[in-house]
Amino acid sequence: MKNFLRGMFGLLCGLLMFGCRPVEDFGLEKLTKGVSTEADVRAAMGEPEKIWQQGDGTHTLEYPKGPAGHRTFMVDIDAAGTLRDWQQVLTPENFATVKAGMTRDEIRRKLGKPRSSVEFPLKNEEVWDWRYMESPGEERLFNVHFDRASGQVVRTSISNELQG
Repeated sequence: MKNFLRGMFGLLCGLLMFGCRPVEDFGLEKLTKGVSTEADVRAAMGEPEKIWQQGDGTHTLEYPKGPAGHRTFMVDIDAAGTLRDWQQVLTPENFATVKAGMTRDEIRRKLGKPRSSVEFPLKNEEVWDWRYMESPGEERLFNVHFDRASGQVVRTSISNELQG
């Protein structure tokens, strides 16, 4: 019996240690700002979901890690094809910049691909949501409510994800 308990204790400790390992940033740890090229980014992170072109030759690669994930990375590439910067955009600080009157395109550019989109015809709303971590172990959905006719943001909300 003692050996069984020791084995179970060892297994439990191993599982706890595995759970505490740092999470890699999906290839970002292999990249250096100002040095890595767009080819390096694609080799480390794969093909982007979308490429956002700016008029000055720079562009941003969108890497959503959903629908089950809590992160979306926007990776900025300069006109010479070098990694300029990156950011994880599914944060309360970034959500706070979403304002009434913004368009669907502006929101998509700011937050990346939504987890889901649902229409509510009686309310004349379309709601997009993104899963994010409000704090360690506290999963939430950030929701953007659009007027269906104008396509503009009317409000935002935060909700708990329904467990099935």
